[in-house]
Amino acid sequence: MAISQYDIQTSHAVISVADTGGDGLPVLLIHGNSSCKDIFRHQVNCFGDEYRVLTIDLPGHGASSNAVDPRRTYSIPGYALCIIEVLEKLGINKVAVFGWSLGGHIGLEMIPRFPGIVGLMICGTPPVSPGPENVSLGFKSNRFMAISGKASLTEEEITDYTLALYGENALCEPFLRAAVARTDGLARQYMSEASISLDVMDQRLLVETNPTPLAIVNGVEDLFVNIDYINGITYKNLWTGQVYNLLNLGHGPFWEAPELFNPLMAGFFSDLTLEV
Repeated sequence: MAISQYDIQTSHAVISVADTGGDGLPVLLIHGNSSCKDIFRHQVNCFGDEYRVLTIDLPGHGASSNAVDPRRTYSIPGYALCIIEVLEKLGINKVAVFGWSLGGHIGLEMIPRFPGIVGLMICGTPPVSPGPENVSLGFKSNRFMAISGKASLTEEEITDYTLALYGENALCEPFLRAAVARTDGLARQYMSEASISLDVMDQRLLVETNPTPLAIVNGVEDLFVNIDYINGITYKNLWTGQVYNLLNLGHGPFWEAPELFNPLMAGFFSDLTLEV
């Protein structure tokens, strides 16, 4: 497996892409707020020989440039439209998507906008309805959620947020903290402001009514999201009919315990290839 690294110019930003190539079903992995594409190392290594695995840095994150027009881009619809531009420039018309946290919300936003999505797996992503009260149902209220919307972070906040995202061993991998520090502060601020607008997609209604295959895997000890809320939704087409909740794991179980997470991802992708 030879991984190609390249940049794609979009109307939103210059996007950094890592691409395993090959003739398999394209699989796009979308990271979360203040993270980067390198967080999917364990999944790229696991699936890169069988699928064409693509990881990208969102605008304002990782090796991608900051947004040309921050207000336009740093929102769930803005990110989704940027990624669709990338897929179109690569000539990809069918893709399976895994979205983590913010990446999951972006994946949900893409479903009605990009008909080529054959299935979506989400993690740490409560599908919420518009408005502050509805959004609050899906998330916990704590200092980590507050940090996720701040433009400027102290060194202590960067460290604490990194540990909240990835678990107690996060600082053993310096790139995790560096990704938080690198992120354009406006990406956090504007994303947070846009997320509580009434003029956004009803993601709860989407998952209750849209037939696109959806898989959900969460960590029970997630510090950001309300697991009970996610469990309580009636989904239109939930893979195997259940939400998977992994014990003793937090917001990023695919990173913390790939040995538990990857078999579920493999099962979902395998089922999708039978349908494509």
